[in-house]
This record gives sequence, structure tokens and C-alpha cells, in this order.
Amino acid sequence: MATLQAQLDNVVENFKTHAPEPVRNAIFKATDDFVASFDPKATIQVGDTLPSFTLTDAVGKQVSSADLLAKGPIVVTFYRGEWCPFCNLALGALQKRLPEFEAKGVTLVAITPELPNSSLSTVEKNALKFQVLSDVGNKYAAKLGIVWQQPDSLREPFAKFGNDLKARNGDDSFALPVPATLLVDATGKVRNTFIDPDYKKRVEPSQVLEWIDAL
Repeated sequence: MATLQAQLDNVVENFKTHAPEPVRNAIFKATDDFVASFDPKATIQVGDTLPSFTLTDAVGKQVSSADLLAKGPIVVTFYRGEWCPFCNLALGALQKRLPEFEAKGVTLVAITPELPNSSLSTVEKNALKFQVLSDVGNKYAAKLGIVWQQPDSLREPFAKFGNDLKARNGDDSFALPVPATLLVDATGKVRNTFIDPDYKKRVEPSQVLEWIDAL
């Protein structure tokens, strides 16, 4: 079976083939500029204590990090939104391995800037059996140093693809989280991180399971 990254690369190649050149160039330039300016040292680090959170799940229920950690280690994964094909592939890959996470006593949770009604669509579309939480305004992601304030040059391409972030996220900041995955032990300490400013790259679920085995 193809790795997650191979599936993501296929999406990139398809986009290169079919997207209009001005759109393609605008998106790739903005991504390259962000990657060049990104400072990994400004993000949450291994050994840090995860800042606490209380966020709303897809059906409007409040979920706290304290409640999740009371059950044991957690894996927290941030994604951009239901409109992002890379995110849907990454979430689907994690869902496929969910029984293995659960067998190891680990709770998986995803965090998105989308409003609960949008995140519910993600849960249903991808048949997710783990919680999806809404970080409206990217306030929590900002605490971890993983927010991309996208340039206005991307507003027109987003509109062309029908991706209305203002409606989906409930604000007009046009900011997105850097897709990141963290393993946090039961004491709240961050044990492993995958944080890549290039949204086309995601951690393999098999890698996360190796992290857990090393706990």
C-alpha cells in the first residue's frame, strides 16, 4: 500500500498538471516564501509542557487537554480544513491506524481553525472515530508558534477554488495552522513533534506509532 507521502505527492502532481499556471505559481511562491522564513525554534519544542486547552468538538461539546491527559498520552494533530486534500489524506491515514493507537492507550485528537459545523463535515466525510476540535481564530495554534499568516496574493486562488475561509473559520484573518503532529505523554510533556511549514508534507502514522512504542 502506498505511503501517505506518496499519496500526497500524487495530489501535488495532479495539481501541477491541471491547475492554471497563475494559480499554481501564486500558491507555490507563497509556500516557498513561508518555508524560507519559517523558524522551527519558534515553535513548541520536545521537552516543553503542552499549553492547556479547552476547545469545542464537532458537536459543540467542550473538550479539555486535562480531561484527555487524565486517560494517558495523547497525539495532537493540526490540520488546515476540510477543503484541503492533503489534510483529508492525512486524517484518513491516521483513522486507518486508530485501533493501534487505542490499543496502546493513546488518545488521538485533531485540531482545526474551522467552526464546528465545518469540522463535523470533516468527521463525516472521512468517517473519523476520533475527536476533531475547533481552534477558532487559531488562538491555540498561535501559542504553539504554528500559524501561517497567508499573504493576500492567495485570496484570489482560494476564491477560484471556492474555499471561503471566512465562512468556514468564522473570521477574515486568512491564517492557517502549520500542519503539525505532537506526541504528549500523560504528564503533559511533549515527547515528539512533526512540524513542517510545507503543508504538502505530513508525518507517517507508522512513525507516530514508533514514537509511542518508545515512550
